[in-house]
Amino acid sequence: MTYLPSIIKNRLEEKLSKLNKLRPLPKSAVQKLREKFQIEMTFNSNAIEGNSLTLKETFLVINEGITVKGKPLKDHLEAKDHHAALEYLYELIDKDKRHTISEMLIRNLHKIIIQETDKDWAGRYRNANVTIGGAKHTPPDALQAPQKMRDLISWLNLQKGKTNIVELAALLHHKLVHIHPFFDGNGRTARLTMNLLLMQAGYPLVIIMKNDRKKYYDVLDKADSGKLEPLIKFIAQSIERSLDIYLKTLTPSTTKQEKFVSLAEISKTINCSAKYLNLLARQGKLEAYKEGRDWLTSKEAVERYFKNRTRQRKSSKKKVI
Repeated sequence: MTYLPSIIKNRLEEKLSKLNKLRPLPKSAVQKLREKFQIEMTFNSNAIEGNSLTLKETFLVINEGITVKGKPLKDHLEAKDHHAALEYLYELIDKDKRHTISEMLIRNLHKIIIQETDKDWAGRYRNANVTIGGAKHTPPDALQAPQKMRDLISWLNLQKGKTNIVELAALLHHKLVHIHPFFDGNGRTARLTMNLLLMQAGYPLVIIMKNDRKKYYDVLDKADSGKLEPLIKFIAQSIERSLDIYLKTLTPSTTKQEKFVSLAEISKTINCSAKYLNLLARQGKLEAYKEGRDWLTSKEAVERYFKNRTRQRKSSKKKVI
């Protein structure tokens, strides 16, 4: 069964194809993008779990080794550990893009993520039952966690090559947090594991934004009750954001590039409100990505949307006739 709308699937494949055509990518530019994304993901992934460091503070802690006055030591250690886990992730990709995702690999990621904040349980499955604050789902009994993880890896190996990689990554993420095999660090581990699968397919690092925390938890709750499409669409939009940033940065200056601006700015040039464009962006119908709390899109993207909609209407009328 396919959950990803074809309009989003086609856009992602087209943008990934554009990125692949630019390969081999300039090393210096890629390194700068990696560093930017590593800081952004460390900040956002930790902030989703309650870490109080700002984006700038996260940068200073990781790159300058600065201790931020008034912020808990645990928050500093989480930033360093998450960044180390990302370094490990990139190391795996650089060595072998076909690296098999296994129980051991997931446990290694988890071990790095909490190596300085909970050494006793780093890389170890929980031995007691837990509840997830604010969620309707209750994770399986601790005694079931090891078998559930083995089942997860078996499922993943069976699905490879059969399921669209974007859908597979989103489903892997959900299944891992659903099992909740560790006492702490499950979300961070799931987001990194999902990224390994996507990066193996050529996608850049994908970041779930802190500002989307409420929506993120909402689509995970829906997935718990069997409604998978909202989660898959949400992950797809996060993937598209990373692709847009990479293409914007790496496309040669001699090539015409689309200018991405705020929806409010775009609405002034067309007969369409910013509120309506926001709805289209959130639904994934309009090519757009988030910077902070604001959606950005291009005039060309809006024109493509309305052109495709007109074409679909004409096609529907022909079928009726």
